[in-house]
Amino acid sequence: MRSIARRPYISTGGEALALFIGLRNVASRQLRLCTQCRSNSTDSKSTSISIDGKSYIKDTWHNLSPSISSSISQRLHIQKDHPICITRSIIESRFPAPTYKYHNTFFPVVSTHQNFDSLGFPADHPGRSKTDTYYVNEKTVLRTHTSAHQADVFRANESEGFLISADVYRRDAIDRSHYPVFHQMEGARMWDRRKVPNGDIAAAVWKDVEALPKHEMKVEDPNPPTHPERNPLQEGHSLEEAEAIAAHLKRSLELMVVEIFSHAKKAAIASSPDYVDEPLKVRWIEAYFPFTSPSWELEIFWQGDWLEVLGCGVVKQDIMEKAGVPSQLGWAFGIGLERMAMLLFEIPDIRLFWSKDERFLSQFRGLSDNLEGLKRFVPFSKYPACYKDVAFWLRSTSSAAGGGQGGGQDIHENDIMEIVRDIGGDVVEDVIKVDEFTHPKTGRKSFCYRINYRSLERTLTNEEANEFHERVREALVEKLGVELR
Repeated sequence: MRSIARRPYISTGGEALALFIGLRNVASRQLRLCTQCRSNSTDSKSTSISIDGKSYIKDTWHNLSPSISSSISQRLHIQKDHPICITRSIIESRFPAPTYKYHNTFFPVVSTHQNFDSLGFPADHPGRSKTDTYYVNEKTVLRTHTSAHQADVFRANESEGFLISADVYRRDAIDRSHYPVFHQMEGARMWDRRKVPNGDIAAAVWKDVEALPKHEMKVEDPNPPTHPERNPLQEGHSLEEAEAIAAHLKRSLELMVVEIFSHAKKAAIASSPDYVDEPLKVRWIEAYFPFTSPSWELEIFWQGDWLEVLGCGVVKQDIMEKAGVPSQLGWAFGIGLERMAMLLFEIPDIRLFWSKDERFLSQFRGLSDNLEGLKRFVPFSKYPACYKDVAFWLRSTSSAAGGGQGGGQDIHENDIMEIVRDIGGDVVEDVIKVDEFTHPKTGRKSFCYRINYRSLERTLTNEEANEFHERVREALVEKLGVELR
């Protein structure tokens, strides 16, 4: 089971994979590796559920909690003057219509085929488990990534390029940079061998590259466009085609970065006359993604550190073949809107995006129509933290507790997070595992978690925090069968 440490709101390494296509190394986060959590946090007696006006049959896979169900209809990415919506609009401005079509209203409930099978998720991939994904029923989920709509959009073939922005849902840790509902954008640009002059994809792409604006940002890109081991050329693609597509992709995304960070710098200068400007620079890093090759991550040097912001690459040709458009070649990218909004506005806590407090919302009013007024977020008074520990033994019959195979219910760390989230909601700032102990004689395991109860809007009394905490303790016993210490 992983230890949840407080993470910065910008991370590096494998996070681009989560942003791009939704795959994560989730197996390591279990108390014991299991492909399906048996706990169910909702009322199993009801046989149906209504989601945004649509009715669905529930079964034993259903694991939507009331807090998640109530978030489905909010769609922050299309709420005018919301920072997520503003960030989306800024990115879209660098991918103009009619070349790019915007898809911002896809329904969040999708089939398991759309979310997993169409993207080649293996049957035993941990992302399919109930510990990581919210299931409406066995064949229906809340999408875990915008890529759930990718094959359908490719198949519809309505435009040369597209952007998909949507709310996505994953059971996850509780801290200042993770939330069970967040927003992604992915984009793609395609060229059709049957439509370009003389079927010459490379020439057509280079012509489009020349039409793109130039920029003065410093770019580090030391690696060749392809590499036979690290970043291979796809079978059926010529080197000239891959080089041209890579050039168009990189220029397009560099222009997007220039647009976002020019606004971020203006906001910083408006908020602080003493702000010291620094030249904007980015670097391209070779990467691996299951659905593109060659592939890259883009990092930005911002306020003294390299920050990973997106993943991208040349789309795997078998995806186009399965979508019924085998003559098309192109690129795709994915980016997290919360991450970019946090950078753009200097928002320190992901929970703030869901705040109804006027002290938050009023700071962005009017920006959708006039970005010249964009400034950094001004924090409220910092309310004090209220830490409470909960320690417990796992049941001795559980294999996770050292009690042998098949003796009880496996517990996943996300089950603990979900219980805390359902009870404390946005009053909980983070949950961190602070201790793990295995009894030397019995092999029984004990864990201790520290929960930080801190409201974004007011000071919590110790009595209020105690009430939340006691309900958490009771729920851990009732739903997970632990023994409190």
